[in-house]
Amino acid sequence: MASLCAVLLFAVGITPVQAQTKTKAETTKKVKPAKVVYTCPMHTDVVAYKPGKCPKPNCGMTLVKKSDLKKSEKMKM
Repeated sequence: MASLCAVLLFAVGITPVQAQTKTKAETTKKVKPAKVVYTCPMHTDVVAYKPGKCPKPNCGMTLVKKSDLKKSEKMKM
């Protein structure tokens, strides 16, 4: 059975080594960067995809990265 497979691979023009190896492009995955989400520390319902100020009236706090907000909450506990 193994010799039959070897004969078929050579007949097609593929050596067993070529059949097992993958090119670098096939093994490398392209990962999209995660979108950064910003929120107001006081109004966590405010969500933005770029830095700025809180749009709620009379607030104007600087928006922070949502991941940074979670870290600071854990540190307080």
